Amino acid sequence: MKFFSLLFFGLALACSKSGDNYAPESHDKILAESNSYDFMEVEESLSVGSEISVIEKPQEVEQKIIKTAQLEFETKDLDATHVKIQELVNQLKGYVQDDKSGKNYQQLYRTVTVRLPSQNFQSFIEGISEGVEYFDRKDITRQDVTEEFVDLEARLKAKRELENRYLDLLKKAKNVKEMLEIERELSNIREEIEAKQGRLNYLKNKVSLSSITLYFYKTTSETGVTVSYGQKMTNAIKGGWDGISVFFLGLLYLWPLFLIFGIAVFILRRYLKKKKAKN
Repeated sequence: MKFFSLLFFGLALACSKSGDNYAPESHDKILAESNSYDFMEVEESLSVGSEISVIEKPQEVEQKIIKTAQLEFETKDLDATHVKIQELVNQLKGYVQDDKSGKNYQQLYRTVTVRLPSQNFQSFIEGISEGVEYFDRKDITRQDVTEEFVDLEARLKAKRELENRYLDLLKKAKNVKEMLEIERELSNIREEIEAKQGRLNYLKNKVSLSSITLYFYKTTSETGVTVSYGQKMTNAIKGGWDGISVFFLGLLYLWPLFLIFGIAVFILRRYLKKKKAKN
């Protein structure tokens, strides 16, 4: 019995020593195999990891709101209203992006588009509203782009980390083929980064600076003039004469058709006369 106990203890000691000798070999083998890489696995693992980290660690972010407005109203003095708008824009640290003026049958009008810091948006609306009896049109919109903003920032962060991973792989490339493959992937990643960064910059601009379009007009003196009955008769006679003139002018434009028709009638009559004479 004592012999079997000693034999069992010896076998266990031998196994433990053999296990200690094997550990360094297996570790070296794993390190050697880790030098081979798959581009898709690198990208997927990093992207998934980044998304999980964003989900697991939510952070409070400032709301990103795009504010726009379209205002239309009547004014008694176009120039005075335009000066008021310019003064408000300067006071609220904005600028005039577009300024157009024109005239139609009933109105003198002006269209002005201004951009100003979003925190001054409401102050500008209130300032313009002073002195306006009513607005023909008053559209104010506030678009929440916080979700898209955060998503773009997270994706940009993941893409930049992925770019750094590929740059590390590029340093470890063993031949020209591997270098070309890595550089091709880097080019695709950088295009995606530029596209997302462009969209993010656009949203930042829209969020930081609000857009307000103002259309204001003045009713011209010709509007609402009453025409007398005698004037209406004069206009009708003049219109009738103009109509007859147009009719005769139209007939003159058709003279080639009348000429062809007359020649055809003349030939037909001569033909019928000759045929009658023979009979």
